[in-house]
Amino acid sequence: MKQGTQSSAGTGIPDVPARGSRVPPQQRAADVDRDRDLADGAGAVRGEHAHSETPIPRPRQVLQRPSVRGQILDALRTALVGGELTPGEVYSAPALGDRFGVSATPVREAMQQLATEGAVEVVPNRGFRVIERGARELAELAEIRALIEVPVMLRLARTVPTARWADLRPLAEGTVRAAASGCRATYAESDRAFHRAVLALAGNEQLVQIAEDLHRRAQWPLVGGPVTRGRADLVADAAEHLALLDALAAGEWDVVRSLVQEHFAGSA
Repeated sequence: MKQGTQSSAGTGIPDVPARGSRVPPQQRAADVDRDRDLADGAGAVRGEHAHSETPIPRPRQVLQRPSVRGQILDALRTALVGGELTPGEVYSAPALGDRFGVSATPVREAMQQLATEGAVEVVPNRGFRVIERGARELAELAEIRALIEVPVMLRLARTVPTARWADLRPLAEGTVRAAASGCRATYAESDRAFHRAVLALAGNEQLVQIAEDLHRRAQWPLVGGPVTRGRADLVADAAEHLALLDALAAGEWDVVRSLVQEHFAGSA
């Protein structure tokens, strides 16, 4: 037994320092954070560490930064659909940060996400330019959406019980209310929610994600004006959701095919 310790062999309890022996000072949480920063390259020599033991991992907790980034991303998407971000214009992260009352970092991260979605493009040393799109691109998106969603909805019309379609009626009615408000961004969100719920009945999550990405792209404004569809257009579009539900519940396949194709063409 080492001098200065009391043995507890055979008891299953580890040896502890004897009374009067000196216990080494314990590493504080602040020291752990400092050492981690040093190891991450915040000015320390590579491999330098003040303690030999591995730093204790930080506890899992709710962080604010990802939440802020998500909120800014939602706000930017709303501004994009609503026409507040003009096609062809360049916006800097610091300027947008001032607008939303946050630092440039979460804005820059959100804009990078929009860049991967094709909504904006990076302009070195300046910021992000909103992509300019024309009627042809919208028509192409409408064609692709029809190619994907029409066969799926025809299959659903054959297999989904009538009661399941009734469950989606509140979402369709929600699009009517959103359209009546005249707010393009509000309608865009409710429109995606309805189509997402319909396609989710197919049980294919990849299909839902791809279709929603195409749907979101189809909602971006065109060059020449932030808003190309007025309240009347939105109301007519929303009314087609109710008609589509009725046709799906009745199993009227030809009506479903015609409604979906016209719905996408009218959205372009």
